[in-house]
Amino acid sequence: MGEGRGWLGRRFHRLTADNQELEDEELRQASVAAGADPMHACRDREEACVAGSIRSVTVRARSGAPSLEVDLYDGSGTVTLVFLGRKHIAGIEAGRSVKASGRVVVRDERTTMFNPRYELLPASSTSA
Repeated sequence: MGEGRGWLGRRFHRLTADNQELEDEELRQASVAAGADPMHACRDREEACVAGSIRSVTVRARSGAPSLEVDLYDGSGTVTLVFLGRKHIAGIEAGRSVKASGRVVVRDERTTMFNPRYELLPASSTSA
């Protein structure tokens, strides 16, 4: 990570780090700037606010009804946002930046929020 280093240390880090590491750092910084919690710090049954970039959008059937599942990544972890009864939400697409809040559920080591409140963020705020 590039935090806590002097100018020369940051320059050296930017030259030697791989692209994925730099992208993750930018996503974490944008998430903090949006006032969100780091995804790796989300705990079961607690309210959380997360922000990040959408990695994938999937429609699945749950008990015969559709649900839209969105994997949101902030550079520290992934939270799956599940919108029950929805097949599509305008603006929710891969690569889009989103801020979401709600109660966290952790099952099978998968962090999930059901029907979270969400806000579409400007493209430059959390995308790399």
